[in-house]
Amino acid sequence: MSKEIHTVINEYLPLRDVVFQTLRQTILRGELKPGERLMEVHLAERLGVSRTPIREAIRKLELEGLVVMIPRRGAVVASITEKDLKDVLEVRRTLEILAGEVACERITPELLKELEIAGEEFGRLKGTEDVNLLAAADVRFHEIIYTATGNARLIHILNNLREQMYRYRLEYLKDTGSRQRLLREHQEIFAGIRNGDKKAVSAAICQHIDNQEEAILSGLREKPV
Repeated sequence: MSKEIHTVINEYLPLRDVVFQTLRQTILRGELKPGERLMEVHLAERLGVSRTPIREAIRKLELEGLVVMIPRRGAVVASITEKDLKDVLEVRRTLEILAGEVACERITPELLKELEIAGEEFGRLKGTEDVNLLAAADVRFHEIIYTATGNARLIHILNNLREQMYRYRLEYLKDTGSRQRLLREHQEIFAGIRNGDKKAVSAAICQHIDNQEEAILSGLREKPV
């Protein structure tokens, strides 16, 4: 486990939370791979902290399902499983549709323009080899829709799901063949919101998420994780 870990910098967070967020982001972004051991001593040395916040962070990551404890091996990064994916997408599908329908009513001209620009930016980046950059563009498109709802609770829940989806999103975007389809789906969602067509938005978002689920499950079944 020699790869670099980028520390989350936030002077307002307690040290234990900084360590937790750092390890969480490292796992979500795929920098720590499924099955990789989390050795307290090594992590403490690399982050320049004691073992106590490392141990606390691992315990919280276990509660989130990102880490599992294995006898005689200790803490390891949890595998990406079909059950986890289906559970997350089942909730996300319903809430994304709700967000899209509400956005049809509430989106401002300024946010609509931002959404159009975000969709175009994803299109420009679809050939990139930097999957994290492409994922950020995909996240940005969806975040604008969330913001357009003006519903703080819905935004909070969707952002939390977005974090849980990050590992799956990266797996999906690694398949360059899926990117043109994803771009087309973004365009359909944008057109529906622009036209205030809730039915079209709902159908486009549902298809968008169903396609992701099918593609990621196919990838999971082709290789051990």
